[in-house]
Amino acid sequence: MTTLATERKRPHVRESRSDDTLFDAPGPRGRRRIRIATAVATILLIALAAFVIHQFAAHGQLSADQWRVYTLAPIVRYLLTGAANTLLVTAVAAVLAFPLGGALALMRLSRNVLPRGISRTVTELLRATPLLLLLYLFLFGLPRLGIGLPPFWQLVIPIVLTNAAVVAELVRAGVAALDPGQGEAAESLGFTRWQSMRYVVLPQAIRRLVPALVSQLVRLLKDSTLGYVVSFLELLHRAQVLGEYEHTVLSAYLVTAAVFIVVNASLAKFADTLERRV
Repeated sequence: MTTLATERKRPHVRESRSDDTLFDAPGPRGRRRIRIATAVATILLIALAAFVIHQFAAHGQLSADQWRVYTLAPIVRYLLTGAANTLLVTAVAAVLAFPLGGALALMRLSRNVLPRGISRTVTELLRATPLLLLLYLFLFGLPRLGIGLPPFWQLVIPIVLTNAAVVAELVRAGVAALDPGQGEAAESLGFTRWQSMRYVVLPQAIRRLVPALVSQLVRLLKDSTLGYVVSFLELLHRAQVLGEYEHTVLSAYLVTAAVFIVVNASLAKFADTLERRV
């Protein structure tokens, strides 16, 4: 009876220690050191924040004149138009980049050598090319070839290309991480390879990739801030112009940063909700 009771208790012991498999739990001395380090770090951060605020106040950056401009309706409309342009670039680029990335991933997963080689070459080339360099190529290179694009598409197309390559690698890695038996079981039931990929493999991979794909959407949103390269007036570029015109550069950037933080936090919240639902 004692042995049986001991055996029944063992799974509970393992379960309670499942979170400690990667590291040992700190002892009393370790916990005390962690509390001391946390307190010191908190004090240093508060002191740094106080110093920064004091410096801003000493140079007049916190005066009412620096912030009154953002209560004027024309200025608010000007910044809101920039925010709308940023969201438009993000939405259009996402609608184009994610399906293109999925297509590249399916080509990479093909058993045919030709599409697999094409996808790998395109993906590696786009991943290795900086986005800023692509923007300059579209800005200065295409006009030399007689191809003129509006600033909107000069910004969107390079963003689509670079993000599609990353999405392709995410989807390929998500499919590769699944148990191969999933596709093999579907094919044994009479599914073709692409039917098993469409109905069995991809739905499971996409569910697991939801957080990573939403994170890529956040990166895509931040990529839109390079609109200044092609003179596209998205939010950050408009804030820069406004700050230089009104001599409120710091406050303009702080307002813009607050807007981006709110948008990114909303996307993170959406990612958590979507992950729970799927």
